[in-house]
Amino acid sequence: MKIAVPLLALPLALSVAACGDTWGERAVTGGGIGAGTGLAVGAIAGWPLVAPVLVGTAVGAGIGAATTPKK
Repeated sequence: MKIAVPLLALPLALSVAACGDTWGERAVTGGGIGAGTGLAVGAIAGWPLVAPVLVGTAVGAGIGAATTPKK
């Protein structure tokens, strides 16, 4: 169960990790979605909540910023 939760949450997080049009919007919304996903995964797995939230925020913001479409 502890391995299944992150494996199921990762595709969901990546599919919605970047909403917005500009680089900044996508980084902020991706970070917010990543923080929520990290919180959920940490809570379900029974981990302390700060580390998963910080990692989720960083990963979500990075993915959001990196996937900004070039116009």
